[in-house]
Amino acid sequence: MFKKEEIMIERYSLPEMKDIWTSENKFKKWLKIEIYVAEAMNKLGIVPDKDLKNIKSKARFDLKEINEIEKKVNHDVIAFLTDVAKYVGPSSRYIHLGLTSSDIIDTTNSCLMREAGLLILNKLKNFSETLKEKAFEYKNTICIGRTHGIHAEPTTFGLKITLWYDEMRRNIIRMKSAIENISVGKVSGAVGTYAHIDTFVEEYVCKKIGLKPVNISNQIIQRDRYAEFITSLSIIGSTIEKIATEIRGLQRTEIHEVEEGFVKGQKGSSAMPHKKNPILSERLCGMARVLRSNAMTSLENNALWHERDISHSSAERIIIPDSTILLHYMLVKSEFLIKNLVVFPENMMKNIELTYGLIYSQTILLALIKKGISREESYEIVQRCSMQCWKTKQPFKDVLENDKELMKIISSNELQELFNLDRFLTNVDLIYKRVFLET
Repeated sequence: MFKKEEIMIERYSLPEMKDIWTSENKFKKWLKIEIYVAEAMNKLGIVPDKDLKNIKSKARFDLKEINEIEKKVNHDVIAFLTDVAKYVGPSSRYIHLGLTSSDIIDTTNSCLMREAGLLILNKLKNFSETLKEKAFEYKNTICIGRTHGIHAEPTTFGLKITLWYDEMRRNIIRMKSAIENISVGKVSGAVGTYAHIDTFVEEYVCKKIGLKPVNISNQIIQRDRYAEFITSLSIIGSTIEKIATEIRGLQRTEIHEVEEGFVKGQKGSSAMPHKKNPILSERLCGMARVLRSNAMTSLENNALWHERDISHSSAERIIIPDSTILLHYMLVKSEFLIKNLVVFPENMMKNIELTYGLIYSQTILLALIKKGISREESYEIVQRCSMQCWKTKQPFKDVLENDKELMKIISSNELQELFNLDRFLTNVDLIYKRVFLET
């Protein structure tokens, strides 16, 4: 028996994303796997040396010929094998010996998804580094935090970006796991029982192309692996959508705390020359919807009849290439978006002042509670003053100072100290340490 450690593992650099999903690349991998199967069978004494030599020297294919044959046979693998056999001659009887179509298709899919996944992983890491850089640039840039779209309390723009970075870090972990779980091959025959092929062949082929043999299969590699891969892409897309949605919201004229970089010669509206629209963020949000719809299809592909049907196949020819290409593009554009984002700290401060100091309402509430006042009574006092502030548009601090009940509890000096923006930044360093140092 041939020793496993003597197998020479295939080494190659990653292609570009646009080249991974070409028919040429797919058929090259089909042919490579078929040759590796023949090599393994040669080592088992099944394929004679002469025939293996013929297969390795003569095996090739022609895309146009395959397409013409497929029109007649209506089966892509048979069309491929027929075309290859024309070049190999009699020795072609040892090609695809004991295999089923999915041995070739699924093992190739794993190679392609792995290659695409690794390219996406590289872009994820690049984008994460860009987010990290911007997080530190705006670490202490104060802006208003909003809950339900309503002004809440101050935060920093750097903390917003840090949150995105932390989520993107989780996406990197998800992507690594998805790549690992899809990096499996299957060469076990019609229903996965190895009835007509030795298990050594599967081990040999998988070792050569850098995959692990599946523990068990039926006719196919199970589609929970595919679903994990595609849903991981969708989750990453949802993070990008989260970022893009926030930028869109902050670019609104009434807020205008950030805006997308507007390159020289760019136009906004066809009707209104003054417009600068967040078109890239909107584009990314729309694309995230496509990824989600593809993820739903991948989940539905997991349940097939008995040992296999082909209801999954037609969908996978669309959703796998489209999802990987789309997310790769989204990551490239997201990095561009963040690198060229225009930030307006002065508008952030203007927006903080829009509510006349009401951002300190919880600060006052907690100060009253610390004085021994019940939460219910403290809340009533602060809410009463807040509503008056809204109504009269007086500064919140002035309203508080004119409230006799409150001023019996808190002195003017204490009140002055409570109106301090710096108190909202107290734990920024701690949060940054958690995210950037401890991870």
